[in-house]
Amino acid sequence: MTSGSLARVHRRRVFYIPGYDPIHPRRYRELYRKEGADQARISGYEIALAPKRAGGPYGWHVTSTQDGAEVEADVEVLVWSDIVRSSMGKSIPATYAQLIRTAWAYIASGALFRLMRLRKGPVIAALYPIVALIVQALIGGGLGWAAAALALALLPGFPLDWLAGLILGAAILTLTLRWFRAKDGKLFAYYLMHDYAFTARWGGANPPELEARMAEFAARIEEAMREDWDEVLIVGHSSGAHLAVSILADLIRENRLAPSSWQKYPGGRPSGRGAAPPALSFLSLGQVVPMVSYLPRATRLRANLAYLATRSELFWLDVTAPGDGCAFALCDPVAVSGVAPDDKIHPLVISAAFTQTLSPERWRTLRWRFFRLHFQYLCAFDRPGDYDYFRLTAGPLTLADRFHGRAPSKSRITTPANRFTSVT
Repeated sequence: MTSGSLARVHRRRVFYIPGYDPIHPRRYRELYRKEGADQARISGYEIALAPKRAGGPYGWHVTSTQDGAEVEADVEVLVWSDIVRSSMGKSIPATYAQLIRTAWAYIASGALFRLMRLRKGPVIAALYPIVALIVQALIGGGLGWAAAALALALLPGFPLDWLAGLILGAAILTLTLRWFRAKDGKLFAYYLMHDYAFTARWGGANPPELEARMAEFAARIEEAMREDWDEVLIVGHSSGAHLAVSILADLIRENRLAPSSWQKYPGGRPSGRGAAPPALSFLSLGQVVPMVSYLPRATRLRANLAYLATRSELFWLDVTAPGDGCAFALCDPVAVSGVAPDDKIHPLVISAAFTQTLSPERWRTLRWRFFRLHFQYLCAFDRPGDYDYFRLTAGPLTLADRFHGRAPSKSRITTPANRFTSVT
């Protein structure tokens, strides 16, 4: 879609909610800078970053010229990485205890088997840390047993030889497990175990410290909606998508947003600064909503999914890709959770279509880099389609304008396989 008469965005406020990520938010600024420059070169527009101008603890300012229009955007990362890091500070024995609790939560509830009816990729991703940690323990135990057996063979009749063998075997097991944990930057077994355990521990409910942080995020968005912006865009990536669902549902339900009269205009907001409050847009990327909504105590999330799906105060676009094995690709998060109301209007589910929007050479390079592909939504495409992260965050059209009339992907999944559909 070309900008034409719909080019109404001059100033945009972007809030980015990361997934379960312990890394400092500066990585997102550097990713935006590097990938934005690549995308601008490929697509023939201009984009530049500068220090942030709006409030908030961490963010950056973007200036861009696209389709002949100049746009400014202030991007803010809504940080919860400290909560993530505190949940990951577990000993090796505590991590194995998490393994047992998490496996039980998904297997005993039946969620694991129902999730497999949707997409096998993210379920395999969920099983990977369990299998990997068990294999690591078996390797450590095998090496420890072999060392103990060798010691007993070399020291026959040594006083308390059985105790010496036991101590040696335990030491080898411990050292092996510590070695594997030190290599987790490449293996990701501990990282993923902590991720799924964070959700499973409360059966799909949010822990109090996360709820408190989400309330702070809501206040930041509420403040922005009362300022002089043309669009306020909320981007929820991975686990950040379901946090954004509850944050936005709370804001609308509690009537904390400025009146959004712009929805009555077919093309979005009327032209002219100050003619209406900012357009409210929600972009969910690589969402893993079913991993939470399929758990028994995720009643708050399910209620908010059902509520947000009917609200005209915002436009919701959900973008995933079958090439992303960590996301529930093309699964309508409301419908598959079993809470789709009759008057459902959101989200519009489309595919980033990695096999089409990445060149064959680029796809071959990234195909087996699963975690890198989970961040591809925030990166440049060398054969871009209608999804371009930098056009959405720094371009001249609102999200609703850019995808006005766009049909959902034909291969979207709407099967309600969830056993738990209660919302109270």
